[in-house]
Amino acid sequence: MKLPRRKLLHLAASAAVLSAASRIALAFDYPTRPVRLIVGFFAGGLTDILARLLSPWLSERFGQQFIVEDQPGAGTNLAAEAVVRAPPDGYTLLMATSTNAINATLYDNLKFNFIRDTAPVASIARTPLVMVVNPSFPAKTVPEFITYAKANPGKINMATSGIGSSVHLAGELFMTMTGVELVPVHYRTSYVPDILAGQVQVVFSPIPTTIQQVRAGKLRALAVTSETRSQALPEVPTIGEFVPGYEASVWNGLVAPKHTPAEIIEKLYKEMDAALTDPQIMARFAEVGSVPKSMTPADFGKFIFEDTEKWGKIIQAANIRVD
Repeated sequence: MKLPRRKLLHLAASAAVLSAASRIALAFDYPTRPVRLIVGFFAGGLTDILARLLSPWLSERFGQQFIVEDQPGAGTNLAAEAVVRAPPDGYTLLMATSTNAINATLYDNLKFNFIRDTAPVASIARTPLVMVVNPSFPAKTVPEFITYAKANPGKINMATSGIGSSVHLAGELFMTMTGVELVPVHYRTSYVPDILAGQVQVVFSPIPTTIQQVRAGKLRALAVTSETRSQALPEVPTIGEFVPGYEASVWNGLVAPKHTPAEIIEKLYKEMDAALTDPQIMARFAEVGSVPKSMTPADFGKFIFEDTEKWGKIIQAANIRVD
């Protein structure tokens, strides 16, 4: 039986209304079971710490458990792929980081496109790095470091936490913007013992990793990498005070699989936005050197795109590739 065109249009419109109604109902009920919060690093790292600070808040606000699952491997790509392949229902979320933006260029054969295959939910935090040297190193300021490095090209070893890591690329950005030549030394385990021993001379380290050694005088902080000074090290200048335009921070945020209903994303965003103004959470963030940073899903998506382009240019200019 052939239906009249008007009847077909009516049925299509009715289906659209039902679909919208079902999405709204889904968001109203969400969540009805535990939510998985996937982290692409081992337990104890910055991203894991932030996820575990936030999961009790989300669990209490939503009345369902937000369970942190560490899935390290392949430079966080295993965790990202697990979330990309998950059903787009809001029950599998990724604690995304700047590493995800870096990997988009660093790896040639990823099985997913991070920007295309995920839906931004909420920005969470920025964590500056700190440029530290062994106390025996002759430079006590960034200008002195640049002068010394230019006089000794290729003779200063720069520790990193792996090829293409935020620690590595912060140093590559510094080299690009200052014209100095440092020698990257990549570590699969902690680089802290070697910089304490003077085996490597400089590292652009996440603040939580080396702040205790800086406070104890075992390492010398030359500058932080953020646009503004860090509350964790308020007396330490920014690199940008000497190298205009320099900025390199680790960021964290939540993303969901593409096609996750907008109503669920909005519900998650509003609770995350509220969490980042809670005095207790703000204080805990400050303890690890992180600064709460809220963004709408749209603004967070724009930021991820821009950060991916920024680090892509550095990776291509330095011809950085993983084996």
